[in-house]
Amino acid sequence: MSDRPRWAAVIVNYEAGTLLTECVESVLADVAAGPVELVVVDNGSRDGSVDALQRTHPEVQVVRSPGNVGYARAANLGIAATRADVIAVLNADTRLQPGAAGALVGRIDAEARLAAVGPRLKNLDGTDYPSARSIPSTSVAVLHGALGLFWPRNRFTAQYRQLDAAPDRARLVDWVSGAAVWLRRAALDDVGGWDERYFMYLEDVDLCWRLRRSHWEIAYEPAGVVWHVQGASTARRPYRMLGEHHRSAWRFARRRYTGARALLLPFAAVYLGARGALAMGAHAWDARRNARGTG
Repeated sequence: MSDRPRWAAVIVNYEAGTLLTECVESVLADVAAGPVELVVVDNGSRDGSVDALQRTHPEVQVVRSPGNVGYARAANLGIAATRADVIAVLNADTRLQPGAAGALVGRIDAEARLAAVGPRLKNLDGTDYPSARSIPSTSVAVLHGALGLFWPRNRFTAQYRQLDAAPDRARLVDWVSGAAVWLRRAALDDVGGWDERYFMYLEDVDLCWRLRRSHWEIAYEPAGVVWHVQGASTARRPYRMLGEHHRSAWRFARRRYTGARALLLPFAAVYLGARGALAMGAHAWDARRNARGTG
């Protein structure tokens, strides 16, 4: 009988503060899938989050990356430090509800072509985060991007985010959020892991897109619940994160649009540049309005 653990968890940390220890403790407490092989990858945090973790949980393996190398590279570093056949990659600002690991590992064990499965992600106010989505057509992507900034419930955004799907219904999807995703190691090896050219955003879209092109399946499994504090380490750098989001969208467009469809790339570049500027302007306007409201 193999001594390889049934599952591993890789937690990517960048200045998550006390949330890191809370995330680790929720993983250690979720014993439904058996003992976990746990690795924390720290992207050059200077907030003391790793030191605090090591004081309370010195047994947890910490991999220190050479600075803030981004989510995809940190995930690959953590996966390389584990042996299990199923690996959960988690943001440090997530918290597993007991039983989540058992539901998600069990789903992968039961379905031979399942490469990735995402849990039911819940916001702290109890609402559902739309973590299982479609890869949109060009027209839906353009209209979602244009309208979604000001009209979040427009039909194109609803189609992309699958807002009409029942959150308690398991289903196959195009992609699931990388904030909390359980992955089959064999499938990761098949596609070469996470693409480290993405610093932040769309690395999960890209990974699931490549997995599906290699005839693997992606699923959403609501029997596993994970709580998520969105943007815990990115809210301090909103304009950089908006820039990274649109830069990642451009990278994915270049990967997706090949052959005759590559003729769309100049239009995509103009569109993404304009949308990025508009998103930054909208954020500045909201920040100014909120400051006046609390002043």
